[in-house]
Amino acid sequence: MASYQTIKEWPEEDRPREKLLSKGPQALSETELLAIILRNGNASTGQSAIDHARLLLQRFGGLKGIDDASVSELRGVKGIGPAKIAQLKACLEIARRVANHKWQVGESLRSSEDVYRHFHDNLAKEKRELFYVVLLDNKNKKIRDVKISEGSLTASLVHPREVYNPVIRDSAAAVIFVHNHPSGDPAPSPEDIEITRRLKEVGEVMGVRVLDHVVIGHDRYFSFSDKGML
Repeated sequence: MASYQTIKEWPEEDRPREKLLSKGPQALSETELLAIILRNGNASTGQSAIDHARLLLQRFGGLKGIDDASVSELRGVKGIGPAKIAQLKACLEIARRVANHKWQVGESLRSSEDVYRHFHDNLAKEKRELFYVVLLDNKNKKIRDVKISEGSLTASLVHPREVYNPVIRDSAAAVIFVHNHPSGDPAPSPEDIEITRRLKEVGEVMGVRVLDHVVIGHDRYFSFSDKGML
């Protein structure tokens, strides 16, 4: 029988914690991320934290299943005691609160993902196409959101006059455009690209910075800024 090998005995580049620090969390699998939360395995049973993580994911069908599982259900998994359950539940709750955080008035823009998270719940499953403009001050702090139109995006529905009227009223220094694709695919259409071009040109004339146009899909988004299209 092969001897039990702890994660500390693995090559350094294979250890989840070291891998996260060197390559970033996005480089890790769900099993590796869970292993970092669980911290250690059980030498008496020959199971590492990776083994425990893999077992939990298989038993409950993924992270959502683990999140939904009760404390008693989790305790039914061999090697998962109160301390590990508390660690799991705390981390999953933190993740949920981050995901539910809304981009509040007065908060600075950090990334297109902030915009996506803020609008996702309202727009991802919407059956109509809605277009919003987010007004920002000269420090890129949010002033407010304004809904401009409902329906398939066209030059007549999203007219520069309608878009920039609230910008002028609130003396906004910058804007972000946001709309959804009811199909679920956020890839921009030719109309999206043309409307973005027209609105950006008007913004340049008015001295208003167009920071991004974010298209919301069902579970992902497209950022004109991130793709270098502004």
